[in-house]
Amino acid sequence: MIPLRDDNPSSITPLVTIAFIVLCVLVFLWQASLGPERGQMAIYALGVIPAVLLGHGELPPELAAVPPAATMFTSMFMHGGWMHLLGNMLYLWIFGDNVEDSMGHARFLVFYLLCGLAAVFAQALPEPDSTIPMVGASGAISGVLGAYLLLYPHARVLVAIPLGFVLHTARLPAGLVLALWFGLQLLSNLMTPAGQGGVAFRAHIGGFIAGMLLVPLFKQRRFRLRAPWH
Repeated sequence: MIPLRDDNPSSITPLVTIAFIVLCVLVFLWQASLGPERGQMAIYALGVIPAVLLGHGELPPELAAVPPAATMFTSMFMHGGWMHLLGNMLYLWIFGDNVEDSMGHARFLVFYLLCGLAAVFAQALPEPDSTIPMVGASGAISGVLGAYLLLYPHARVLVAIPLGFVLHTARLPAGLVLALWFGLQLLSNLMTPAGQGGVAFRAHIGGFIAGMLLVPLFKQRRFRLRAPWH
């Protein structure tokens, strides 16, 4: 299922959500301007490499652009390709505004970054010697999805469902859409061999769970969890 939009209006302009989208796009344009070889070097320099982050390895001096701890933040704004970027930004645009609305700008900023950090450790700790770089906003965005699931499970999401060569659309409860998404991450993680690159499913799982755990602490009091939909 591909989410297209929700029917959940926001009462504020989602400045932080917009800022994150703009930053991710600008960083990706910078990556693309480097060319394939230097762009790959940038991913190693600014992405999270578990072995380097956890002290089990070191980058060559020419790639050690920032301290290993700083890559937990720089990696959130980098992406491995156009589809990676567009998919992440679509989810952030659809679900980020309402979560930001529930928290306010400053709290949402901190919440987003904390979910991103949780996603990094969820991916890195099970394989501390991995030298595969991790980039992308999807771990932090997964936290946004976890928060949305608890805040607005009854909101309706318009999704596109590919059936053969035809896209069918349907309006489904957000709770169903996001529960299916999370279930797919769990299943994909179980089916992915250890040490194999590709999608960081553990980061998605860790970010999502972090979002669910943190949302009661970050939301404003006037927003109820699992509120009925009107």
